[in-house]
Amino acid sequence: MPNIFNFLREVKEELVKVTWPSQEQTIRYTVLVILVAAVVGLFLGGLDYILTAITAFLLNK
Repeated sequence: MPNIFNFLREVKEELVKVTWPSQEQTIRYTVLVILVAAVVGLFLGGLDYILTAITAFLLNK
């Protein structure tokens, strides 16, 4: 059991060293990630739609 307690103590020591982002930074980065994910999703969805339309056009000829 001493190894588990040692591990937990070391984890606590490492977490104290972490530079945590401010609430403003966290909100800003969260919004940025959501926006980038939405833009990428729209791009890929549009690309999928276009390629599906092209494929359907070519197969129907």
